[in-house]
Amino acid sequence: MELFFKVLLLGFLEGLTEFLPVSSTGHLIVVGGLLNFHEIPGKVFEIAIQFGAILAVCVRYWQRLWGVVRGLPTEANARRFAGNILLAFLPAMVIGYFLHDTIKGLFDSQVVAWSLIVGGVAILLIERLEITVRHYQVEALPIRKAFSIGLCQCLAMIPGVSRSGATIMGAMAMGCSRRMAAEFSFFLAIPTMLAATVYDVHKNKQALLESGHLDMLVLGFFVAFITALLVLKTALRFIERYGFTPFAWYRIVLGGIVLWCL
Repeated sequence: MELFFKVLLLGFLEGLTEFLPVSSTGHLIVVGGLLNFHEIPGKVFEIAIQFGAILAVCVRYWQRLWGVVRGLPTEANARRFAGNILLAFLPAMVIGYFLHDTIKGLFDSQVVAWSLIVGGVAILLIERLEITVRHYQVEALPIRKAFSIGLCQCLAMIPGVSRSGATIMGAMAMGCSRRMAAEFSFFLAIPTMLAATVYDVHKNKQALLESGHLDMLVLGFFVAFITALLVLKTALRFIERYGFTPFAWYRIVLGGIVLWCL
């Protein structure tokens, strides 16, 4: 029963934070440490429930995604949309493959705390820049900028940076509107987290099978999926109305609290 509530809480936390620039991985590391969560191989659990949240994107935007898939053979916009997402995914795929073990070695609460603070300051600075918005649609984004946003996403391999935060802030700095930057981050999460989930589960499949808690992994996945689906409905409206400054201050305060506790 104790494990059940731990998984429930972590799944909810993942779904709540995955699409906000506050680092879902950072929250899972800190809260998982407080809960002494070790019954399931930790990194596999974190990655798998993250993909549960990403699946919510597929459901929320299924009409748009299906339109892209259906239009690939004949529509230039569909090919540009898919090409930009895949091109942005490329840097994370390459770096993640070659530096997988090094990246996992950074999963530490102190690294998370400093990343939260530095990322919060970066968000405040970018929000104050006077940037001319030039891009409003994913399919209209120049391929050079799509690749550059993918490079920004790689910063999130440092736990606490936030994958969505790095891609959204990077996109905004390159002249993308808030909404388009957020949506690009959502769509880019699909191939990124799919690849990370498959790779991590394959690499740790023996430990996962031996843990005897596959049912808890499924529970965490499901809870993250449902929570993220609900969050997606309001996240874009909140961002368009209030911007990212509230998340920046939240990061700075949370990072400070974690450092004080450590």
